[in-house]
Amino acid sequence: MTAATRADLLALDTDTLAALANRGLVKRAAREVAAGDGPVPDLDPNGTLRGSCPDGNSVVLPPGTGLDGGSCTCGAPGVCRHRIALVLAHQQAAADDADAAPPGPRPGPAASGSPGTPDTPAPAPAWSPGALDDEALTAAVGARAVAAARRTLERGYAARLHHARPDDPQPVAELAACTVRFPVPGELGFAVTDAAQDRRGEMIALAVWAFRAADGRPAVTLGGRPEPDAGIPPVLDAALGLARELLLDGAVHAGPVLTADLHRVRDELADRSLHWPAGLVADLIGQLDAYAARSADHRPEKLALLLAELHARHRAAARPGASRSEVLGVRETAETPLRRIRLTALGCRIRGTATTRSAEVYLAHPAAGTVLVLRRGWDVPADGRPPTGHALAARRIAGHRLDALAAGNVVSESAVRSAARELRLGRGRTAATTVTPVGGSWTDLPAPLLLTDLDAHLRTLEGRPPRLIRPRIAAESLHVVRLSAVEGVRYDAAEQRLEAAVRDAAGNPATLAATYDPACPGSLDALAAALGSGAVTHVSATLRRAAGRTVLEPVALLAGGTVVVPDLAPGTASTALGPAAPPSADPVAADLAEALATLADTAHRGLRHPDGPTLTRLDRTAARLDRGGLATTAELLRALAHAVRAGDPDAAARTWSDAAVRLAVTVEAHRETAGRP
Repeated sequence: MTAATRADLLALDTDTLAALANRGLVKRAAREVAAGDGPVPDLDPNGTLRGSCPDGNSVVLPPGTGLDGGSCTCGAPGVCRHRIALVLAHQQAAADDADAAPPGPRPGPAASGSPGTPDTPAPAPAWSPGALDDEALTAAVGARAVAAARRTLERGYAARLHHARPDDPQPVAELAACTVRFPVPGELGFAVTDAAQDRRGEMIALAVWAFRAADGRPAVTLGGRPEPDAGIPPVLDAALGLARELLLDGAVHAGPVLTADLHRVRDELADRSLHWPAGLVADLIGQLDAYAARSADHRPEKLALLLAELHARHRAAARPGASRSEVLGVRETAETPLRRIRLTALGCRIRGTATTRSAEVYLAHPAAGTVLVLRRGWDVPADGRPPTGHALAARRIAGHRLDALAAGNVVSESAVRSAARELRLGRGRTAATTVTPVGGSWTDLPAPLLLTDLDAHLRTLEGRPPRLIRPRIAAESLHVVRLSAVEGVRYDAAEQRLEAAVRDAAGNPATLAATYDPACPGSLDALAAALGSGAVTHVSATLRRAAGRTVLEPVALLAGGTVVVPDLAPGTASTALGPAAPPSADPVAADLAEALATLADTAHRGLRHPDGPTLTRLDRTAARLDRGGLATTAELLRALAHAVRAGDPDAAARTWSDAAVRLAVTVEAHRETAGRP
């Protein structure tokens, strides 16, 4: 072979090749090339790379397309090992030519398909996939994929974009269905995506158009018909009507007819791609089912917040100029099959009642910058003892032990992601999922999955919409935080809560807090032991503000290179810990909590079924809010009590929803801003 090279093939590293095919094929091809059994590469003047393999097969890789655009006489479907071996042999030949060349300056790699002389790669220039025209796009992915992408464009879609930078030269597009990464400058055929193979070309086209339209912006929405300024989908009105009936009758008096109607509306909302209201109604059904079963999973406060959220989303969607894709999730994909997804486990949480146990495994998806949640539940046998988190660690999910999934790197070819970023893993011979130890994967996570400056991250969240109308993402506040110090571990016996003063890598203080749960009795012991070891460098935790403090609720810790998952640890909560300082008083938070509990009680009993104690509690809570300076909310509670006493269900339901939405937003705002200077 001559010294001519193809720069696009030289830019393919083993990780990219594995993403385009699979790691097993890459390893096998590398062994063959290293043993001298690889193809002999030959580059045509037009940039076509050909190779003759010792087993008699012939490979052709034309320029301007990816590996799947080449051909091989072996007849294997998809990208075969011969194509990968030809790329590796071409790279090896280029390296050999570079070693044999005389000293002195040499030109760098030429453009794709053009002759050049290999050299040490220069820093990749910043580039944008949007700079390539549709002719190049069609050549890379095919006319059929471009046509499918145009149909999606007509419906409209949104994308979040990570533009190429000198320190991170690979552009990445986050679409609703998948993530698309462009590892080779100027080449679209080698784009890597976790979408299913039959939609790969379509997703690449959508990503290219997003970069083209963004013009440097971090997010863009393309296509679709303009949304009307007024009016909302009738099915959302129907959902609100059922919520009104539930509010008037209360969970206490809700019957099977209402539950059946909620099921019907939930399915219709999902069919209309109104994913956030559909998930909300599903949660309402879950609360009613839990109450009917007398399960501890039913909580009146949660039911009240769900009703408030439905009202809030309905009102936000009706506002002129509202972004319904954000409020209703209309541009999300209900379920997305993911092709060869690579995830890093961030730990697991165990929850339980007298009759159930559940596990939530949190998995970081570095390519998309998001956290996915894998859920699994078990019923406790009527005559059996509820298993602890440690006992559940040996249970299998998708063929793997729970404790391995919660502390490993997961590679799956059978994953499905929901709109809420929940994950489902397939099983069986064709649903390959492998799990390996995490190793140093936590330290390599990109921001914002990995945080080093908590205060800076919290500042980026200022001004975002309230939780009631934000996208319903399952683990939106879960991050890995790099720690620089653990300054003390204490235990609040009254609250059964362990607290530790920690500092992030930037030196910002935070409080790591975990509460005892009988479903995982060894959790606090394991957490205290890890924090006291002096070896903890990172913690995965949900991040929130409370009483002026930054609070981390831990899920797992990285200590001495090992992932510790407290909820799966053995133990019986026997470790003696020093007492924690009493929490600072927050009378406003206490007043708001009492008001929310009062509204939850009225919704639980039903506005049509008031009793004396309920009305007295409304009056007493309104007076308490007045004394605390929350006059507007106090007036809403008095108006609610008046409407209930007057037997006016319309006014009562309207006033309750006004008060509940206001309280939910106020509680969130107070939690995030209390104690700030």
